[in-house]
Amino acid sequence: MTHNDSLLILRGPDIRELLEDKTDEILRAVSNAYCEHQVGHSFLPHSVFVRFPGREKERIIALPGYLGGDDEITGIKWIASFPKNLDRGLSRASAIMVLNSMETGRPEFVLEASTISAYRTAASAALAADTLHPKGDIDALGVIGCGLINGQIVRFVASLQRKIGKVFLYDIDPARAATYREVLSPVLGNVPVQTCATPEDVMAKSAVISFATTAVQPSIAGISLCRPAATILHISLRDLMPDAILGADNVVDDVDHVMRAQTSVHLAQQKVGNHDFVRCTLAEIILRRQPARRDDSSVTVFSPFGLGVLDLAVAKLAVEYAQAAESGIRVSDFFKGT
Repeated sequence: MTHNDSLLILRGPDIRELLEDKTDEILRAVSNAYCEHQVGHSFLPHSVFVRFPGREKERIIALPGYLGGDDEITGIKWIASFPKNLDRGLSRASAIMVLNSMETGRPEFVLEASTISAYRTAASAALAADTLHPKGDIDALGVIGCGLINGQIVRFVASLQRKIGKVFLYDIDPARAATYREVLSPVLGNVPVQTCATPEDVMAKSAVISFATTAVQPSIAGISLCRPAATILHISLRDLMPDAILGADNVVDDVDHVMRAQTSVHLAQQKVGNHDFVRCTLAEIILRRQPARRDDSSVTVFSPFGLGVLDLAVAKLAVEYAQAAESGIRVSDFFKGT
């Protein structure tokens, strides 16, 4: 970390150049962050949601946090989600991160963070797939929501030591689903990719299913169509109806955080008056405090709220690589006189 009045700025292209080929390192950093958080080496206030009257799908979220361990770090992510940006030719999400010195408290780094957010989300999903799903190849991967996040999830899952047999796609926009195989082809190579007419069709055919949509209200009534021992990566958090959640083997990232903001698990909690239906956190499984699955046939659902400590862990990687490569834009005397 620096010890002067300058500020290092890392733009989106900088972040992608520094981290694009670092899937293993990102997966390891996310796993370590989960474990440090689980054992209490973090401080993670609840995310703050800024919403707008009459605009249900649009929001801006602030995620402050502190992550301890061997090299502590603190900062905040400020991320906007405006789905209509896709019609404008812009990305749905845009974000910025500020990292502060643990010695002086001064901001030292400003990072474009939608890339960091996408990478940490994808790494979390891939880590869950690798931890929760029975060992061996993934004969069929289901993708529900053909956007940036699922594209990164497929990339991270493909980086695991598991062969993907085929991929099934669904998107509310059939045209986007039809062209999505071109998005995935650099990652999947010759793996067959097939579009489906409904999300239920994807669920029935796939061993691992990733939901990454912009849904604000659940629409999937149940999981009975799923194959035995299927694994659902419920990344968008609001696709499965409460009864679907209550019928699953549920794993989360943090029980307190995920039971908020009308997520599917929050709605399930409201329905039954408790959260006993959540078996454990992903970190408890990684730390070998809980088994990977409840039994050999149940459908396991991973519902991650998206913890700010993961953003901090991936941002720390980016900063370390940037300092080693002397990349980024240095703004001198940013705090001079203060």
